[in-house]
Amino acid sequence: MEETLKILVVDDDEVDRISIRSALTKAGVQMELSEVGDGNDAFSALTTTAYHCVFLDYSLPDQDGLTLIQQLRSSEIKVPLIVLTGQGDEEITLQLLKAGATDYLSKSRISPETLSQVLRSAIRVYRAEMQADLANQQLRESHKQLICKNQELERQQQQIQMQKFKLLEASRLKSLFLATISHELRTPMNAIIGFSQILLRPKFGQLTHQQGDMIERILNNGKHLLMLLNEVLDFSKLEGGGLDLKAEIFDVSKVINLAVSEMRSLADAKNLSLLVQTDLQNPLVFNDPVRVKQILINLLSNAIKFTESGEIWVEVKELPANRVAIIVQDTGIGIAPRDFKHIFEAFRQVDQTITRKYPGTGLGLAIIDSLVRMMGGKIFLESKLGVGSMFKIELPHQITLPTVADDAPPLQLDGEEVFCSANKPHHSSSQARKAPIGYPKFKL
Repeated sequence: MEETLKILVVDDDEVDRISIRSALTKAGVQMELSEVGDGNDAFSALTTTAYHCVFLDYSLPDQDGLTLIQQLRSSEIKVPLIVLTGQGDEEITLQLLKAGATDYLSKSRISPETLSQVLRSAIRVYRAEMQADLANQQLRESHKQLICKNQELERQQQQIQMQKFKLLEASRLKSLFLATISHELRTPMNAIIGFSQILLRPKFGQLTHQQGDMIERILNNGKHLLMLLNEVLDFSKLEGGGLDLKAEIFDVSKVINLAVSEMRSLADAKNLSLLVQTDLQNPLVFNDPVRVKQILINLLSNAIKFTESGEIWVEVKELPANRVAIIVQDTGIGIAPRDFKHIFEAFRQVDQTITRKYPGTGLGLAIIDSLVRMMGGKIFLESKLGVGSMFKIELPHQITLPTVADDAPPLQLDGEEVFCSANKPHHSSSQARKAPIGYPKFKL
């Protein structure tokens, strides 16, 4: 069904109005036609009624069409305007179009075909303009909303930045506090350990069995507390960048055996087998022997702590690209896959409750991870709940120290030159936390 158009004809000449009405009727336009004879009546009609189109005579008795168009546009009355011009008025058509007229038509060319064509074209143009205006308005509103959101984001970013500064300062103060309190507590703790050892010596007098047992408990608990303090102190140094590697050439197999011998008594106390296998063609490495030993002791301590029965294996072997692998494998409780991503975080333990079965600071693996990174190595983990865990450390035969001058003479490592360059990074770019491609799945 064709749309019924509401049309207003503004012309003081009744003959012209009849001509327009007749042409529209012959063209088959479905319409409701209104007629007025001057500009004031036209303005009143357009302020009260919405029309689909207006046929406007340029020459009106009270004002010209250009003035009426300007009055309508200033009042924000929008409607398709077709200006009807007489002979000799064609030169003003450009002004009419600039003022806001949709189209124009000479009265001498009025016919059903031309009038219908101009009418429908004007309505299409008007509707397209309205859609464009609506789209532009929506864009302007969206732009305003984006500006508001950007301002809000900037405020939030400033707040986040301020919060970041506060967190960094809190972290710095925390690290400083940990380092200070750990250092201060080590002095009395060393005294407790030292005097306990003195009391246990026979030359200072015989102790009853009960007295000896109590002093041994003091000694063992003092050593345990000192170990925890050392962990906190090491972590605070690592976090603050105050821990440096003191590299030298040493036999890594001897350091491994020394660490295992120190931990064997703890394994024997739980009736755990502690096995060592070394397969190195060149056992000499350039690294920090104290920190390599610390890495292995921490791994063995965890393995013994979380293993109730079975065995613990330590394997040291050569790897391609002049690297060494240290593997510690146990038959302990294992680690769930969901905890893999958290296991190397500081102060993180699988059981975070205060009633947990296995004590500790939760710093051991975090310290290992940081030390391995400093050495330019990688750490890999495989584990299965109820079966056991395997930690594999890959280290280079020779680490690169960033503080040694480039012109320092090369060290000799069994015929190989070891260069210590300040320009070479000593941190690996990315550290793996899962078994590498090609590494066989461990079986217990």
